[in-house]
Amino acid sequence: MKHRYLPMTEQDKQEMLDRIGVATIDELFEDIPEKVRFQGSYNIKPAKSEAALMKELAQLASKNKDTASNVSFLGAGVYNHYKPVIVDHVISRSEFYTAYTPYQPEISQGELQAIFEFQTMIAELTGMDIANSSMYDGGTALAEAGMLAAGHTRRGKLLVSGTVHPEYHDVVKMYATGQSIEVVTIPAKDGVTDIEALKGLIDDQTAGVIVQYPNFFGQIENLQPLADITHDAKGLFIVSANPLALGVLTPPGKLGADITVGDAQVFGIAEAFGGPHCGYFAVTNKLMRKVPGRLVGETVDQEGRRGYVLTLQAREQHIRRDKATSNICSNQALLALASSVAMTALGKQGMQEMAKQNIVKTRFAKNAFEAAGFEVVFQGAHFNEIVVKTNHNVTELNKALIEKGIIGGFDLGRVYPELENHALIAVTEIRTKEEIEQLVAEMGAYNA
Repeated sequence: MKHRYLPMTEQDKQEMLDRIGVATIDELFEDIPEKVRFQGSYNIKPAKSEAALMKELAQLASKNKDTASNVSFLGAGVYNHYKPVIVDHVISRSEFYTAYTPYQPEISQGELQAIFEFQTMIAELTGMDIANSSMYDGGTALAEAGMLAAGHTRRGKLLVSGTVHPEYHDVVKMYATGQSIEVVTIPAKDGVTDIEALKGLIDDQTAGVIVQYPNFFGQIENLQPLADITHDAKGLFIVSANPLALGVLTPPGKLGADITVGDAQVFGIAEAFGGPHCGYFAVTNKLMRKVPGRLVGETVDQEGRRGYVLTLQAREQHIRRDKATSNICSNQALLALASSVAMTALGKQGMQEMAKQNIVKTRFAKNAFEAAGFEVVFQGAHFNEIVVKTNHNVTELNKALIEKGIIGGFDLGRVYPELENHALIAVTEIRTKEEIEQLVAEMGAYNA
């Protein structure tokens, strides 16, 4: 039998006790008063053999409703996309799988180059000048962007569109609380940011304006006028962008964004029940010295050979505390590598085709729902997701769908009271015509 670990024997235990000079385990803890020691027994099951334990865990795991055995139309920030087989092969190689902090460039060239390639591809996709080595996820990347804007402008207010992912919105608020920064929500109108409302809210205390592209409802925001209004008030324009959508949409950097962030989960990273994922962070040149986290640069050694090093680190661990702009030091190197491998495998044309299929199949789903008598709200240009109105509670509807092997859409009523009985339906490139039609038919039968 293959053992994943070697258990400690009684002989091992006695040898350790002898080495530290005590006879028993009880003697080891005798300095701790009896009255504060735990005297009972833990409320856990008796130990099982490895074979019995593995069987029980497998039975528990089989209860999960995953996207391998169910058809998923659940998105809301985490998506069921095509993942090239080569991704897992590369990231499972020991030199990447076990690598952590590349502080010693002379022995970390492979890891550093992988990060450099990730930075390069993100910068090209977003149309920004420079990107960092990655962030924990899209939500924390957005919050860091807000903090950067406040620090750079020395202003104390952030305007966040009501169409930004509600969880991202909450993370921004949490970061802002510690910095005494005011967070104000820009109302939505017809599923996109209300431009007139923005004009009424922005002032000389606004550090930045935050929008999502495409937004939480799948609608494609018109970034240029939002950027112009922000810059007229001398604030920073921050965009949280789906990098897959940038395969066909105009990059935020071409539309006035000062900071573009997002989550690279769409490229080669499994849903994994919500994480871990991989955030990205890209900026214009004027902000490069305030970027949180790590930045890998390309250089040459004394013999003129290409090499890679860490550079422009903004954490107090690396520079004077009073000059630090963030306490983020680490990065999602392994998952950034996964995204880099996926983007490389897809190539420019493959990425464009993948993005186009998300648009085409979402449009097919929209037409199918409307033909079945459903109302699809928000009629603007969209990507990946649509909002469908139902006659019943969406959570209850989803319980019925899961019995048919379908993971339904996100219940918008959970976070938007005005959208009770509305489902956010995600359609990615791997969904088939038959699967979409089955979803519409099952929802139609329940909706009757």
